[in-house]
Amino acid sequence: MGRRGTVAGVTLICWILRGEPMKRRLSTLAVAAVFCLAAAGCGAGLDVPYSSVPAIAAAVAHPGGNPPGANDWSCVPSAAHPNPVVLVHGTLANMTVNWDSLSPLLKNNGYCVFALNFGGLVAGEIGGTGDIAGSAAELSTFVDKVLRSTGASKVDIVGHSQGGMMPRYYLKNLGGAAKVGAMVGLAPSNHGTTLLGLAKLATYFPWTVGFVVGLGCPSCLQQINTSSFVQDLNAGGDTVPGVQYTVIETKYDEVVTPYSSAFLSGPNVTNITLQDQCSVDASDHLSVAFDHIALRDVLNALDPAHPVAPTCSPVAPIVGG
Repeated sequence: MGRRGTVAGVTLICWILRGEPMKRRLSTLAVAAVFCLAAAGCGAGLDVPYSSVPAIAAAVAHPGGNPPGANDWSCVPSAAHPNPVVLVHGTLANMTVNWDSLSPLLKNNGYCVFALNFGGLVAGEIGGTGDIAGSAAELSTFVDKVLRSTGASKVDIVGHSQGGMMPRYYLKNLGGAAKVGAMVGLAPSNHGTTLLGLAKLATYFPWTVGFVVGLGCPSCLQQINTSSFVQDLNAGGDTVPGVQYTVIETKYDEVVTPYSSAFLSGPNVTNITLQDQCSVDASDHLSVAFDHIALRDVLNALDPAHPVAPTCSPVAPIVGG
């Protein structure tokens, strides 16, 4: 529920309370408490647009800017959600366009949310293009900053595409395993992709084609499934001890191909195919970050003690829903 729905509901409750006898007031207040929990905070909820359209508009208006709810450096983690959540965008994207839905959703659910741009931000828009090991070092610095600011001992990471794979380099090679509780990937390129997948990615961001063709995107080449980077990343096993892994993937992914290459093997791994939960979910690589089913799975992965079954309703490719 967005801000307007929450405020309207609270206004109605306050109107009902006027002139009520005490016993009925107490009963109504109990209903109000339930309402506020369902609305993720009385009057304090952010709008959650399950659509890529406003995300793209926000990225055009404020390229590279903070998504709603993210990077409040005064945020103190709650006892219910002690790990701040760090959001990691994908290749040729940035935090503005990638997290316009998930960031406010997490904030509404009581999390401290942080997001970064990494891997070189060209013209304020094109990120995630740099050498992946270098991007992982940027993530390491950012996580340390989040831990210092919040006083938390660990963070949880949620990433899309490269953002779901690159942190695994941080976990494996840069000491990140001691600082991360959960690693959640939305359509991550864990085992790389084919050249056809990279070509499809460029069609989502047509202004980047010349940039990629001009070899200004080392991470693009590193994500080819036969690259030495992918082989080294997965050598010795997909996971590291102490981290809970969740992979959320759509079988209609046309960028990470085949889609099953997103999945991980090993202990403490949960692999989710969205269409196994809902046959009318037609999300693709782009729209999975704006898919209400996938984002419900993210919430469940971050709080496995209180899972809520996703609502099965149609999700469109590219746009989401």
